[in-house]
Amino acid sequence: MTPALIWLLVGVVLIGAEFVSGELFLVMLGGGALAAAGGAALGLEVVGSAGVFAVVSVLLLLAARPAAKRKLQERMGPLERYQDRFVGSAAEVVQRVDGGGGQVRIAGELWSARSLDGAEVLEEGATATVLQVTGAAVLVTGRGELPES
Repeated sequence: MTPALIWLLVGVVLIGAEFVSGELFLVMLGGGALAAAGGAALGLEVVGSAGVFAVVSVLLLLAARPAAKRKLQERMGPLERYQDRFVGSAAEVVQRVDGGGGQVRIAGELWSARSLDGAEVLEEGATATVLQVTGAAVLVTGRGELPES
């Protein structure tokens, strides 16, 4: 395989992988790899095309990525996660909640839960307040108060 074809394949793979990450990082590296493929096709040696890859990738990361992210965020608006709607709502404790775990029911859904400070214990049947959603678990308190942000 020629160096130009290898760079081309690397570029396509990086750009394709960007669809999974969504951070506009891999696409910039993919752009650098495509530029390196062009350089290799024009006769640059491996070191020269690697230099083209490095320079173009850094320029894209420093110049194009921030502008592209800003534009993308403007178009999409603020993204709110589905789970964030539970913050501040009441939760019914269905299995004892402490620093190690437990279960609560929020709006009819069962969630894994932990107490916020790790020391508070909420017994079954108690009412808790959801303070934060962390992945597939919620942090709760039985004090009925939201901490100041």
